[in-house]
Amino acid sequence: MGHTYTNLLVHTVFGTKDRRPAIRDSFRLRLYEYLSGVARHEFGQALAIGGAADHIHGLFMLKTDIPLADAMKKWKSLSSGWVHKTFPAEKDFAWQDGYGAFSVSRSLVPQVAAYIGRQEEHHKKMTFDEELRRLLARHGIEADDARLGK
Repeated sequence: MGHTYTNLLVHTVFGTKDRRPAIRDSFRLRLYEYLSGVARHEFGQALAIGGAADHIHGLFMLKTDIPLADAMKKWKSLSSGWVHKTFPAEKDFAWQDGYGAFSVSRSLVPQVAAYIGRQEEHHKKMTFDEELRRLLARHGIEADDARLGK
């Protein structure tokens, strides 16, 4: 086979530093647009981005030559720098170390994208910690309480 063919779909989630409600309504949609642009220019294509005041979810297609860790590093570092530059009053904005990343079947993209789009509604019933624990369990990953917290 002379070509490389992939369909690498990833659902990611990562929180703000100390899980503070740092993603303000005043810039949330612009942050999502910026994250989409970073994905497009740096590592793939964003299919859905959403979240709440203390975390972000993303669904993206990863290019074949970009390791997931590099994509996440770019997504987080470039976006926090953008927030600082664009909104100087948000000097304390930062992402928490680490992230969750889960493979997604092409057949589940519509459901995962819809889930990401309903985050604000979803978090009226469930905290980010509860959601993250549920995601980890659904993907067969044991939660490490010492590392999972703020």
